[in-house]
Amino acid sequence: MSRGSGRDEAGLRNFVEDMARLLGDWGFPRMAGRVVFTLMAADERSLSAGELAERLDVSPAAISGAVRYLTQLGMVTREHVPGSRRDRYRLVDDSWYEVTVAKMTLLKTLADAAAQGAVAAGGPDTVAGERLAGMSSFYNWVQDNLPGMLDRWAEVKAANLKD
Repeated sequence: MSRGSGRDEAGLRNFVEDMARLLGDWGFPRMAGRVVFTLMAADERSLSAGELAERLDVSPAAISGAVRYLTQLGMVTREHVPGSRRDRYRLVDDSWYEVTVAKMTLLKTLADAAAQGAVAAGGPDTVAGERLAGMSSFYNWVQDNLPGMLDRWAEVKAANLKD
């Protein structure tokens, strides 16, 4: 694992577990949550199943099921490593859309937790910190704009019913 300056590895491990638990409370599979937040907190752009299993201290079978689930949601993509039988997994850009559509509650909690993760990752000048700060900004924006979007949707829906 890349150990960038200012990274708090214990803080990041706690962050991964806290976020997995939070998503688990919403019905998201806990191992899938652990995998997605391990990818979020990684300075690497992608990780192999073996790297994920090692970081989470779980079996490769547990990783296999989690990445299959995340791939089906469109949050994670599998990249084949040329000349190898191994694959690497990376987050899909803007992968949080699917989660947000499915679970539109507790946005402030996610924003605050991601901001704490960004600090633990060494701040927004690190790869992981930038990802996590971006997640925090996104959920703050959604929380601020969701009421207006919902009002607009109600107008569009009402107009479509009249037609």
